[in-house]
Amino acid sequence: MLRSRLRGLLEEAAAQLQEDGSWPNGTLPDFTVEIPDDLAHGHLAANWPLVLAKTLRRAPRQVADELLGRIAPDPWFSHLEVAGAGFLNAFLAPGASSAAVLAVEAGQDDYGKVAPGSGERILVEFVSANPTGPLNVVSARAAAYGDALARLLQAAGHEVWREFYVNDAGAQVEALGKTVSYWLKKGSPEEIAFPEDGYKGDYVEEIAQAFLAERGAKALVGLDPTAEIRALAEFAVEMIGRWRERDLLAYGVRFDRYFSEQKDLRASGRVEEALAELERQGVLYSQDGARFMRTSAFGDDKDRVVVKKDKAPTYFAADVAYHWDKYRRGFSRLIDVLGPDHHGYLGRMRAAVAATGKPAESFEVVLVQWIRLLRDGELVAMSKRAGDFVPLGDFLQEVGVDSARFTFLLRSPDSPLDFDLALAVRESQDNPVYYVQYAHARIASLLRQVADQGAGDLMLLSEPEELLLARRLLSFPEELAHAAEGRAPHHIAHYAMTLAQEFHAFYNRHRVLGVEPALSQARRRLAAAVGSVLKESLGLLGVSAPDRM
Repeated sequence: MLRSRLRGLLEEAAAQLQEDGSWPNGTLPDFTVEIPDDLAHGHLAANWPLVLAKTLRRAPRQVADELLGRIAPDPWFSHLEVAGAGFLNAFLAPGASSAAVLAVEAGQDDYGKVAPGSGERILVEFVSANPTGPLNVVSARAAAYGDALARLLQAAGHEVWREFYVNDAGAQVEALGKTVSYWLKKGSPEEIAFPEDGYKGDYVEEIAQAFLAERGAKALVGLDPTAEIRALAEFAVEMIGRWRERDLLAYGVRFDRYFSEQKDLRASGRVEEALAELERQGVLYSQDGARFMRTSAFGDDKDRVVVKKDKAPTYFAADVAYHWDKYRRGFSRLIDVLGPDHHGYLGRMRAAVAATGKPAESFEVVLVQWIRLLRDGELVAMSKRAGDFVPLGDFLQEVGVDSARFTFLLRSPDSPLDFDLALAVRESQDNPVYYVQYAHARIASLLRQVADQGAGDLMLLSEPEELLLARRLLSFPEELAHAAEGRAPHHIAHYAMTLAQEFHAFYNRHRVLGVEPALSQARRRLAAAVGSVLKESLGLLGVSAPDRM
């Protein structure tokens, strides 16, 4: 909203210069409008004179002066000036403070959001951890990111579906069943050795005890070894699924669907249907007894096997079928949130998507990097109970949902993260989430003290700190759109941090009580607008906005 306002003024000035022949007609190059950190450079700064200089064959400062001479007066800006090599710096007028408060009040809880249904139909698949153990702290980062991304996309007007792909087929599930069998038979005449590919951790013994309690040993009587392992594996996957959903709900993450590889893909015949479709499109061929997909024709570094010599579909075939099924369900864009060990996945799957006739750019992959848990700078040892990972439930019990999510979302997902447990639970301004939430609680306390006794005079909001808050509030719709388009929830986290910082600076320097009534009510409305946008920003991240702390 704010950047667009200045951009519009500049473009109108350029159109006038073209209209009267001062500038040549034609399309002019694009430019950027930034929010400078240093107020000496204005509340906003545009680089268009520098960009236009080459096209117009004029000095940048001359271009800036020509633009400045045609810019129409605007109530949001007190003045514009030429600076440096040819930047145009804009300074806000009190009218901007009024506009900011009125815009937030008009939008209420939907300020900055786009009307639902005006965008794409998007499926975001995230977490999708192997169903062979409880969710761990690495999954916590992916869950926070995927859920915040879905919230952002919804706020940007898209229809969003959250999906968890349960990889409940293959050797890993069989290994889980063997491990449960080991614990059931441990200490009995039928005792077996711990499976070579078995899963360590006391949670598997817990599953074995639950099987005995819920179904009893008789449930396995008469089953051959293969059927026994299958039954134990299915029970284990189901139980781990219950743990998974419990922990995710506690974390504030809800999925629209848990898509089972075994039931929804393989047993339903979706893999065979997808392969038949690829056959019809002519992108499969035979070589050395196997069937290959011509992914190299669509940008992959080589063709991929989809059916092995033994006629069994490959894991890649299942992945292709799963994504083909997503498109078949009517989604126009797919976003996969994956771990850092999937670097080679994007190229082959994008090629596979193109081979099925869908636009390759409609498929996106976001890689979420690893984290390290630290306590006051020291690496935290992994949980003995769980084997080689820290369970999500244990992590949330120590850190809390708000602190966990906000800390994860402060960093771009493609950056490794050191998570300091001691800082995350500290109730001080050193803790980012506490700092932002305290700003909201401070505003709530202020509003409880200052009764709503009228509209006040918003044009009185002319102090530097008030104009900074106006600038930040007016920039929120663009920040939201930018974060959604860039798949970057961390932009919203940083926005909330900056807004909180600017409010604390305002609160520490200016009184709301004990000043003339018109100014008191204007500042009350400004504070309420800041509180509303802080709450909205935190909500996009799945973080609460408490009224008291």
